[in-house]
Formats: sequence, structure tokens, C-alpha cells
Amino acid sequence: MKIVPEHHISDRFRGFLPVVVDVETGGFIASTDAILEVAAATVRMDDQGLLAVHRTYDFHVEPFEGANIEQSALDFTGIDPYHPFRKAVAEEVALEELFSVVRKEIRDQKCTRAILVGHNAHFDAGFINAAAERCGIKRNPFHPFSFFDTATLSGLAYGQTVLAKACAEAGIPFDNNAAHSAAYDAERTAELFCDIVNRWKESGGWLPDFG
Repeated sequence: MKIVPEHHISDRFRGFLPVVVDVETGGFIASTDAILEVAAATVRMDDQGLLAVHRTYDFHVEPFEGANIEQSALDFTGIDPYHPFRKAVAEEVALEELFSVVRKEIRDQKCTRAILVGHNAHFDAGFINAAAERCGIKRNPFHPFSFFDTATLSGLAYGQTVLAKACAEAGIPFDNNAAHSAAYDAERTAELFCDIVNRWKESGGWLPDFG
């Protein structure tokens, strides 16, 4: 009887667990501008070694005290930071809960730590790291400076770097009216990341070493 090797996500990325993150913010400067929304999408690997989106977690976030919020950013995202029905939570609460979920997923998938995946990932990583430092959170589960950037990967795979255009090339539905919501963008980015990794595998570009 042929033995089919097991596939584990911990074997695929050198022990790192990819977690797709998106933030919607009050500007472009991580040290001074507010995080208004944050979302993270986890991915899992099936028996054939293919990735799929597992679950998405998202939070509306209260601007931290003294945070800068540019009107142009609000016009772009359509977010009203002080809307009474936002059910926003403090930045520290959002990050602590998000990090707790990520740490549990790391343990469940037998990985060593998380690696942030984002579309123009340096932007999202910069805001996450700045907020963690601002809140005094010591147990940040993400690698401090390494990440996977789907804008770069999409440029290679599809010849597109804009999220909506890359999704179109990948055959992933994208609703521009729903975009610029952290949860929506994180889910589409996660689908895009999975599609790129799966296509690379199916093309024979990477095979696991089962020893």
C-alpha cells in the first residue's frame, strides 16, 4: 500500500505561520496616526498541501489618545471613527485579543512563530509594531522584521501589484464598494496569497522534503 506523506504548514515556511493582516488607518505614519480597523485572516493546509483561508478576526479600533487622523484618510476609507455604532475597542484590547488568537494558531499548527502577510506588508507591519510598542505589549507573535508581501508576489505571479487588479487576474471576486474595510481586504489578500502559493506548488516549483 502506498503511503501518502502528511502535509503540515509548519514544514512549508521554515516553521513560520503566515497570518494575513490589514489595517485601516488615519494616515501613513505609524508612530503618530491612528489605527481605525485591524483584521487578521488565518490560513490552513489540507491533506494535499494546498492552502485555504481558515478564519478572519477583525476589530474596530478607538484612536489612541493624541492620535493624528487625516481627513483625506477618512474620505478614502469612509470610516467615521466616532460613530456611536462602531463598537470600537481600545487599541490595546484589539491587539491583545488578536495576538492571543495568533499565538493559539501557532501552537495548534506546530509552528514556531507567525509571519505577517500583507499587501504592501511594510505598511501594515509598521502600524502593528508601532501599536504594540505604544501599548507596551511584549509578546508580539509576529517576526519583528520579516514578512510576505502580496504586492510583490502578485507582480511576479500576475503582473499586477494593485490588490483589486491582482485578484481579477487570479479569478478572485473583488467588490470595490466593500474594499478599504480591514476584514474584507484581509480576506481577499489571504485568498490571493493562498492562490499564489498553491499555483507555485502545482507548477512543481516547490516540493516538501519528507526525509
